[in-house]
Amino acid sequence: MKRLHRFADDRSANSAGMEPRAGQSDDQSDEKSLQKLAEIAAVRLLARREHSVEELRRKLQSRGHPAAAVDAVLARLMAKHLVSDDRFTSSFIHHHAQRGQGPIRIRAELRQQGVAGEAIESALENEATDWVACARAVRIRKFGQSPPASLAERAKQARFLQYRGFNSDQIWAALKSDVESCDSVTDADTGLDPDPDV
Repeated sequence: MKRLHRFADDRSANSAGMEPRAGQSDDQSDEKSLQKLAEIAAVRLLARREHSVEELRRKLQSRGHPAAAVDAVLARLMAKHLVSDDRFTSSFIHHHAQRGQGPIRIRAELRQQGVAGEAIESALENEATDWVACARAVRIRKFGQSPPASLAERAKQARFLQYRGFNSDQIWAALKSDVESCDSVTDADTGLDPDPDV
């Protein structure tokens, strides 16, 4: 973060009294000043939290920065590794998993942020989160320690976990009682079909 703040301060100081250099036209100096303003705004946004490249582009353009200036600034920031979709994706997954969201919902939200599908899949594979334990913790926090007593309650809890972004295997494992271990009891042992729609 210190590096970002120092970078923003240097850019602010340089843009305060900009005059066109000898041999530069007014159009070139205007373009450079627009790029400097866009760069200052981008670095300030990055100082608060990580952003995806596409999210940063949208924010800068929504604040009135021209598309050409934004593209030039983003290219420079990516070259300096100040903005990175990989770093953003890893941070996003970790943060949202800690909030109790599952991989399906996280994947969808990352797509909305403009992150490429390969980067999302790679980051999800590298994430050390135990999604079954996460789903179980979310279920317990919402519905309590005891497993669902009826089919209606089971369906209600399954819908909740599905909304949170967990897949059917993770939901199935989370709905098992604490006495039943996900590893020691198979679906054949319980006599239940984990995916009745198939």
